[in-house]
Amino acid sequence: MNATCSRCGESHAVATYPSINVAADPDLKARVRDGSLFVWECPHCGARNLLKYQTLYHDPSEKLMVWLLPGDAEPPQAVADAVRQLDGYTLRLVREVGDLVEKVNIHACGLDDVLVEMCKYVTRLEMADQQKRPEIQDAPLKFFKMDGPDNDLVFSFPLDGEMKVVNVGFHVYEDARGILGRHPDVRPEPGFARVDAAWLGQYFR
Repeated sequence: MNATCSRCGESHAVATYPSINVAADPDLKARVRDGSLFVWECPHCGARNLLKYQTLYHDPSEKLMVWLLPGDAEPPQAVADAVRQLDGYTLRLVREVGDLVEKVNIHACGLDDVLVEMCKYVTRLEMADQQKRPEIQDAPLKFFKMDGPDNDLVFSFPLDGEMKVVNVGFHVYEDARGILGRHPDVRPEPGFARVDAAWLGQYFR
């Protein structure tokens, strides 16, 4: 596809991946996890630009498919119906590159993205209360990695023009598992489902 540089306005042909099967090309998984697969450097001015396009990420070993569909497009019904029959698969729909990266990182760490969204919800509320800043309740936390001997969950988020990082103890994840066990209805619909803060807001307000 042709992409236009955000700095100099020059247009260049760049490589894209309409489908990403990491079983066929394992190197692609690392490039998705660090986001580099969606960044191109302008040969004219050297600026790094983010690519935005549709792609279907597939990791057979983790039984994970994530469909990146920018905008408000939906997966073709015939494809969605066929994929829904795959046994034991997690199927997710995301709109932004950062959301795809996050989903892949969550599952690579052996975590459940529903529980991670619950952890984000609790973390935002606690930070907003502790710092007396209600706007943090709407901060777009992103799972980054697990860290330390106790497997803390590390989230990043923008605040005051900077990227901040917060570590959350794994006990919060376990607490979320307990809550989900008592409320099994908090589960996404079959097929390619959106699991994000807006979705969780149906159940937690």
